[in-house]
Amino acid sequence: MIFRPCIDIHNGKVKQIVGGSLKDKGNTASENFVSERSAGYYGELFKEKGLTGGHIIILNSKESEYYEASRAQAFEALSAYPGGMQVGGGINADNAAEYIERGASHVIVTSYVFYDRHIDYGRMEKLVKAVGRERLVLDLSCRKTDMGYNIVTDRWQNISNEKITLELLNRLSEYCDEFLVHAVDVEGKNSGIERELVTLLSEYEKTPVTYAGGVHSLEDIALIGALGKSRIDVTVGSALDIYGGKLGIDDIIAAI
Repeated sequence: MIFRPCIDIHNGKVKQIVGGSLKDKGNTASENFVSERSAGYYGELFKEKGLTGGHIIILNSKESEYYEASRAQAFEALSAYPGGMQVGGGINADNAAEYIERGASHVIVTSYVFYDRHIDYGRMEKLVKAVGRERLVLDLSCRKTDMGYNIVTDRWQNISNEKITLELLNRLSEYCDEFLVHAVDVEGKNSGIERELVTLLSEYEKTPVTYAGGVHSLEDIALIGALGKSRIDVTVGSALDIYGGKLGIDDIIAAI
């Protein structure tokens, strides 16, 4: 189990938001924290603490007037910690290589491959050709539905027809190096983790999986370790002291 740091960027600023509240129209979201510091500051901080495999997420759509400002922040973080972080948000086969060249260890992709509510394996193969399987992380962020945990796209606003199963994880592992899974129903709420989802992910063993969503205490992190059979890495956002929360980043490092 590894602690993976995060930098979420919205409207050109480092933020922590309630994930399910994000709307492209009007560039709005329910905000838990808006930093006065740049993304580069956090990249440097994570580098100093030796935290690897974290992710930078651009939360604006390409159509947003804030997209380029958010992208500039992402590049600043990558420059501060080259090779130390992954980046996602608007990644496709045409621009993926640019992020690798600018210092990302991996690119993180959802909407480009989960296209029109289903997996587009043609697009997946184009991504693998662009950056290589070893540089690709698939973001399987999801919401609980009557069918199970359905993968969501377009900055968590649309529910696809694909649901997380052990069979799907095994099939997709042929195309990627890791999985990132945000439990969108609890993302940014500091209300506790999605236990059923963690238990489901624990049955998968092939490639690294990072869980994000609802973590607000060291007890939550210990629970992920127990339910996840020590196989699942963890991301903490809004609960962190560096993002206005009460959970010390050094305490997490010491605990894990």
